[in-house]
Amino acid sequence: MAPSDPRQTKFVLDESRIPRAWYNIAADLPVAPSPYLHPATLAPIGPDDLAPLFPMALIGQEVSAEREIEIPEPVRDAYRLYRPSPLFRAHRLERVLDTPAHIYYKYEGGSPAGSHKPNTALAQAFYNKEQASSGWRPRRAPASGGARWLSPAPTSGSRSRSTWSARATTKNRTGGS
Repeated sequence: MAPSDPRQTKFVLDESRIPRAWYNIAADLPVAPSPYLHPATLAPIGPDDLAPLFPMALIGQEVSAEREIEIPEPVRDAYRLYRPSPLFRAHRLERVLDTPAHIYYKYEGGSPAGSHKPNTALAQAFYNKEQASSGWRPRRAPASGGARWLSPAPTSGSRSRSTWSARATTKNRTGGS
């Protein structure tokens, strides 16, 4: 839908327009992506190789060829705290580039972490918690500091939260030893 004012810069969707499914680009690729390779054997990895690290729901999404993957309602509820993110039109960049194209960008600074990272971290925390209820626990924490964004995850009424961070990341950020 075209804006009524061609100079409109900011576009904000209503919360009711938060997506109900994630788009999986793999469904629209002309060629299927190459499989991930096991770092030790260089053979394609399967679900059993990933099971110690990730819940099965995430593994299923990673190998899915479906175009849309339903977003669980608790994750959508958490998204309502800061989404949809505003979309901005980059009028000045269009002029500088002298292009007839319309260029847009999203501002993700309104999230609890001030970035795009909770968008996937909320879902990861949800699926980890869901599978943990059956006794599953990941054998390793993620290798990067990206998992620290799990702290604002939905906890179904519980006030306790866990924040994971790699030791090297913490040392780099705090200057600690």
